[in-house]
Amino acid sequence: MEPPIHSLPALFKQLGLSDDAVEIDKFIATHSPLKPELHLADAFFWSESQQQLLREEILEDADWAEVVDQLDVLLRKGRSE
Repeated sequence: MEPPIHSLPALFKQLGLSDDAVEIDKFIATHSPLKPELHLADAFFWSESQQQLLREEILEDADWAEVVDQLDVLLRKGRSE
């Protein structure tokens, strides 16, 4: 299996958010856990353009899809202690 093309910090930067590891951890801690029935892109904290990016990447199974899935998992399980 090939390593992902994009990283989690790169996705945060693409979404217009801080790509700093501490800020990513804060974001995940603040916005998790997501309810199981809620689609990642439908979460209240995304802007319209962020929602669109997340939806398109998953629907098109694009280069970013794997890291978007990773973010989805992180936001569902919450912060690791």
